[in-house]
Amino acid sequence: QVQLVESGGGLVQAGGSLRLSCAASGRSFSTYAMGWFRQAPGKEREFVGSFNWSVAIPQYSDSVKGRFTISGDYGKNTVYLQMNSLKPEDTAVYYCNADVDRTLVASGRLWGQGTQVTVSS
Repeated sequence: QVQLVESGGGLVQAGGSLRLSCAASGRSFSTYAMGWFRQAPGKEREFVGSFNWSVAIPQYSDSVKGRFTISGDYGKNTVYLQMNSLKPEDTAVYYCNADVDRTLVASGRLWGQGTQVTVSS
């Protein structure tokens, strides 16, 4: 069985920082890209950022650009999300995802279980 395990969520005041981690576990497998989505209460899941290993250029949504930084370790199938200058509107459950071969997962995408980030004003 393969899965993504997230950590690092929590409660922080506006203007503060948090660092999320996501690591793949289980039998060895390759990922093409890893990234993050988030879902706030009553809203749809939205893209936050991603890191494609071959391109090696992170992509970000406009809402987090300049405040969040994605980095990763291809050899460890691990991705990080450094979140600075957090705002109350960043409050959401953050989900890690990994793009994998469809022989591993039919949809081609693995999801983590999610980690709560709460930013107080």
